[in-house]
Amino acid sequence: MGETIIPLADLRYAAPVPRVPAQPVAPNGLLADRLGRPLRDLRISVTDRCNFRCSYCMPKEVFDRDYKFLPQSSLLSFEEITRSARLFVAHGVKKLRLTGGEPLLRKHLEVLVGQLAALRTPEGEALDITLTTNGSVLERKAEALRDAGLKRITVSLDALDDAIFRRMNDVDFPVADVLAGIAAAVRVGLAPIKVNMVVKRGTNDHEIVPLARHLRERFGPAVVLRFIEYMDVGATNGWRMDEVLPSAQVRERLHAAFPLEPLDPSAPGETAERWRYRDGGGEVGFISSVTQAFCRDCNRARLSTEGKLFLCLFASGGHDLRALLRGGFSDAQIAGAIGLVWADREDRYSELRGAMEADAGSGGRRVEMHYIGG
Repeated sequence: MGETIIPLADLRYAAPVPRVPAQPVAPNGLLADRLGRPLRDLRISVTDRCNFRCSYCMPKEVFDRDYKFLPQSSLLSFEEITRSARLFVAHGVKKLRLTGGEPLLRKHLEVLVGQLAALRTPEGEALDITLTTNGSVLERKAEALRDAGLKRITVSLDALDDAIFRRMNDVDFPVADVLAGIAAAVRVGLAPIKVNMVVKRGTNDHEIVPLARHLRERFGPAVVLRFIEYMDVGATNGWRMDEVLPSAQVRERLHAAFPLEPLDPSAPGETAERWRYRDGGGEVGFISSVTQAFCRDCNRARLSTEGKLFLCLFASGGHDLRALLRGGFSDAQIAGAIGLVWADREDRYSELRGAMEADAGSGGRRVEMHYIGG
């Protein structure tokens, strides 16, 4: 029997350059797409590299030692990222999330955090700056990130059991080090910290209650555990619907151990349904992009590590902002181009998933999770 070949669509180099309007209109914060959705949240990937090889994101059989990551010269500089962010803020963005790959692998990331923390909305308000990490080096970095202006942090943690966690990250990394990173983030004041668990049926679903129990007992309300349905991002993770455990079933399991009650959303376009423990032990969340799409409220754009603008986590292509940033265009021209791209947006992949038959063998290519971030 021959080797299994997993097609990997390389979206890093081929992307259209956004059209620059002849007479750009100054951003007014009221930009909306074709479905009336505003632009409020920008996710910025700062590296395509990661030190984990989680099967649902960067499976080792694809991202091996011979895989060619982006060269440093291709990455947006901190100054280019900050310039881009400032233009998005002018269009109404209020929240910036740094992602990867593993963003803490980008050297001197706290310098970028400091630059972004200095930005202000047109109303003069500070931005909500947060970061998603696998927690592997968080214990060493938490204080510097806080001092630079990071407001909040999200840590990915898919199991409490050390053997299961090592198997899922596929690099034999111990869970104790991630828990130490969470503790460090709590200690320096980045709480409430969100901990994201991707639930994959038959792999780690028996860890739902143990992880919740541990985080409740150790950290209390300082940590918010969120359960994420296993998603069909990219083409390399071998996604199958029968490995998805619907959030409703996750909630039932958790409720049986720790009774829950619902909470109202904290902000428009929030991806997680919020619940809390009735005994006051804190909050949990459920992100259900497979079984309960939230496309109609999606207000997020994504900027890849080398400057491609993506309008959906499940996009098949981006828009090359780096060409404008390095092409001598003015802030007004680039802001105008961003406005045209967003105004033309009508992405709603999760709502259309069934009709599109969007599985790994459907022939459609999508951007990889490690490249664009979650």
